Amino acid sequence: MPFEDGPGSKDRPCLVLSVRGGTAVVAKITSRHHEERPGVIALPPGSVGDARGRRSFLETDELRDVPVSGFRRKAGELDRGVWGRVRGLG
Repeated sequence: MPFEDGPGSKDRPCLVLSVRGGTAVVAKITSRHHEERPGVIALPPGSVGDARGRRSFLETDELRDVPVSGFRRKAGELDRGVWGRVRGLG
């Protein structure tokens, strides 16, 4: 995903919300909790394939379009309870 504050990019886990054609709409997953941002959902520890089981946070307030060809691997599947919370925000 592109950096938000400068040139370049890095691999970042994200939640795919929808796919249309060759583009996916995603929500960013981060290891930093930004409680000042609306729509931040805590994910269960280790849910994004982190070997150390750290907590992650889904930021649903700023969705991005990402080319499907840009995905490198599948990190896991979202817990049904969390998916229900994500769907409830829409």
